[in-house]
Amino acid sequence: MSSCKRLDGRKPDQLRPVTLTPNYIIHPEGSVLISFGDTKVICNASVENSVPPHCKDTGRGWITAEYSMLPRATNTRSRRDISSLKLSGRTAEIQRLIGRALRCVTDLSLLPDMSVTVDCDVIQADGGTRTAAITGGYVALWLAFDKLRRDGRIAKMPLTAQAAAVSLGVRGGQVLLDLCYEEDSSCDVDFNLVMTSNGGIIELQGTGEQRPFDRKQLDTILKMGEAGINELCAVQRKIIKL
Repeated sequence: MSSCKRLDGRKPDQLRPVTLTPNYIIHPEGSVLISFGDTKVICNASVENSVPPHCKDTGRGWITAEYSMLPRATNTRSRRDISSLKLSGRTAEIQRLIGRALRCVTDLSLLPDMSVTVDCDVIQADGGTRTAAITGGYVALWLAFDKLRRDGRIAKMPLTAQAAAVSLGVRGGQVLLDLCYEEDSSCDVDFNLVMTSNGGIIELQGTGEQRPFDRKQLDTILKMGEAGINELCAVQRKIIKL
C-alpha cells in the first residue's frame, strides 16, 4: 500500500479515529454517540409494541430508520426538512439505506409485533455521515435488543451478524478509505460500502463523479473497504462484548 499522506496526514487505507459512547441518551432502549474523526452522530433505538400494516398478522417485527442533520452540523447553516414540509431526496435515500442495512442482519421473526426505529441525528458533519450512522446504529440496535432480552420481552438476540459501513473514494488514481468532507467533495469516484462482520456485502454504492473507474480499482476498493469494516467491527465488539 502506498504511504502517501492525505489532507489530514493519514495513509490511504487508514480510518479516522473512531469512538463509540454507549448509553449517550438515557431514555431510548439503545443509544450511542459515534465519532468518525470530526463527524459525530447520535444513534437512538426506540422500541414500540406495534408494527406497520404490512407486518400485521405475520408474527414478524420491523426495523426502520430516520436520519437528520442539525442545521449547523456543517460549515454553513442548512434548513430543516420540516421547514419545507417534506424530506429532501438525500435524507430519504439515507434513511432507506440505514433501515435496509439493519434489517439485513436481523431475524425479524424474533421480534413479534414489535417495531424499532433507529434515529440517527448528525450533530457535526465532516464526511461519511451515512456510514457512521449505520455503524453506530447497529450498536444502538444491539443495546436495545440486549435490554429487551434481559427484560424477558424477547427470547434471544435477533441480530444474526455485525454490520458496519465505510466510505471510500478515488482521487488522482489513489483509492482512499473513510473520506473526510474535503476529500469527498474532490474525489473522482465516490463509494459507500456496507458489510457484515463475516464478509457479506449488504450494499455497495459507487459513482464515477468525474470519470469512470475500472475493475482493478473496484477490487482495491472492496479489499480496502473490507479491511476497514473489520476494524470497525472490532470497535463495535468493545461495546457489545461479542
